[in-house]
Amino acid sequence: QVQLVESGGGSVQAGGSLRLSCAASGYTYGYMGWFRQAPGKEREGVAAVHSVSGNTDYSDSVKGRFTISRDNAKKTVVLQMDSLKPEDSGAYYCVMSYPVAWSPYHLHLSSSTYNYWGQGTQVTVSS
Repeated sequence: QVQLVESGGGSVQAGGSLRLSCAASGYTYGYMGWFRQAPGKEREGVAAVHSVSGNTDYSDSVKGRFTISRDNAKKTVVLQMDSLKPEDSGAYYCVMSYPVAWSPYHLHLSSSTYNYWGQGTQVTVSS
């Protein structure tokens, strides 16, 4: 049984930084990532990393500002968010796929790739 527990959300002013962390129980082979959802908007995949290859993928909206990393020994994945904007506000969810090797043909930022979801942590960026 895989469980994902997020931490690190909060409130910050535009231009500031936040660091989200996700602790996983069980296996951690496969894709791990972060999705977000703002009220009234569709859920969006923002960043993903493969636990073995280390390959990463980012949405255009966060590329150059967010960095995803993983620590396999600690079974954690971290999302460092810099230069935050008000439009980055929302609930952020940690996600994990079933065990799978990395492939460029996988939809790394699609919810269809992921099988486990955390409870979410709130990020609020004020202008």
